[in-house]
Amino acid sequence: MNDKIKDERHKERQQRLKEKVDQRVANATKEKGLLLVITGNGKGKSTSGFGTVARAVGHGLTAHVVQFIKGSWECGERNLLESHGVNFSVMATGFTWDTQNKESDTAAAQIAWTDAKKLLNDDKTDVVLLDELTYMVTYGYIDLEDVITCINNRPKHQHVIITGRACHRKLIELADTVSEVQSIKHAFDNGIKAQAGIDW
Repeated sequence: MNDKIKDERHKERQQRLKEKVDQRVANATKEKGLLLVITGNGKGKSTSGFGTVARAVGHGLTAHVVQFIKGSWECGERNLLESHGVNFSVMATGFTWDTQNKESDTAAAQIAWTDAKKLLNDDKTDVVLLDELTYMVTYGYIDLEDVITCINNRPKHQHVIITGRACHRKLIELADTVSEVQSIKHAFDNGIKAQAGIDW
């Protein structure tokens, strides 16, 4: 087969692909606030959530972040996004295995969840990132049905991003978009410590 025939066949395949994609784009006419879930055991769930927040801010949307589980250490995303008008509410107790105190962790989670509920009821807020929320539901620190009710009753235009491992199936079913991040290999497993600018 000569190069000219190969080129023609390639163009035909690409044209058929373009027609399919164009048709899907033309059929996508609904507009609404989305619920995105980023879950799985791999590294990059929060990073993906923050990337979406950065994209939203780049388009002039108003975004807020509620961080569950995170400690009080420096966070590169927070350093950047706060300087661009993104407000953060941080649980700031660290990981549950650090505190080993369910009562205080639950109280801290409830304070952060109270902030989240206000944002989920604010029609001036375009995007809310609920970072690591899945753990709070799994541990029973925050009531799943309350989360579902608040998400269902949020302003129609508002986008919500939930990150964390082992997302509850009810939240997955409710979501418009679900991405699962899987771990193939992780530097920490080979004794390499977490590093500023890459891991936080």
